[in-house]
Amino acid sequence: MTEAPPTEAPPVRTVGILIFDDVEVLDFCGPFEVFSVARTAPVPPDERGHPLFTALTIAERADPVRCVGGLVVVPAHTIDDHPPLDVLVVPGGQGTRRERTNRRVLDWVAAQAARTPLTTSVCTGAFLLAADGLLDGRRATTHWASLDWLREHHPAVDVRGDLRVVDEGSVITSAGVSAGIDMALHVVRRLHGDAVAAWTARRMEYDWAERSVAAG
Repeated sequence: MTEAPPTEAPPVRTVGILIFDDVEVLDFCGPFEVFSVARTAPVPPDERGHPLFTALTIAERADPVRCVGGLVVVPAHTIDDHPPLDVLVVPGGQGTRRERTNRRVLDWVAAQAARTPLTTSVCTGAFLLAADGLLDGRRATTHWASLDWLREHHPAVDVRGDLRVVDEGSVITSAGVSAGIDMALHVVRRLHGDAVAAWTARRMEYDWAERSVAAG
C-alpha cells in the first residue's frame, strides 16, 4: 500500500500586537499567549504540532513600554519596521486615553486595517479603531465601564454591552481585559476550527466556551 503524502502545514500567520505606555497587561499578553500556543492539530502536551501564528509586539518607538501595574516590556518592532501582518490586535488600558489622539499611531492603525485581513481590539482598544471610523456602521464592544463613553463619542457605532466578542468579519472587538483571550480563541476557531481552538484553551488551562459571541 502506498503511503499518503504528508499533509502540508498551513502557512504561519503573523499577529502584530500594538503596545504603548499604560497598556493593560492581560489585554495584550492574553492574546499573545493564545496565538503562541496554537498548533496545527490537537496533540498531547508532550508533543508538538506546527505553529499557526507568530505573535510579536509593536510600539510607536523602540523604547521600553511601561504597562499598567509597572511591568516593563521591550517591543519586538516599531510601527516603522515590522513585517506584514495577517492579524492586528489593539489592546486597551489607561494609555488609550492618550493614544486615541495620537495621530501617528491612529494613522498606522488605519493603514494596517486597510491591508490586514483581521483587525481586532480588546477593551478600550476599540477607541483607537473608532477614532478613524473603523467601527462606524458595525456592532462593537469594549470594557463594561467604557460602553457609555463609546456610545456618546461614536454614535455611528452599534455598541453592544451584552456580548463578550463581536465578530464583524474583518473587524473583531472584545470586552475588557480577560475577554481578549476569548477573542483570540475565537480567531483561532474561525481560522482553524473547533478542535484546534479547544486544544489551545485546554493547553492554557483556560475554561473557554464560545458564549456571548456575535458573528456575521
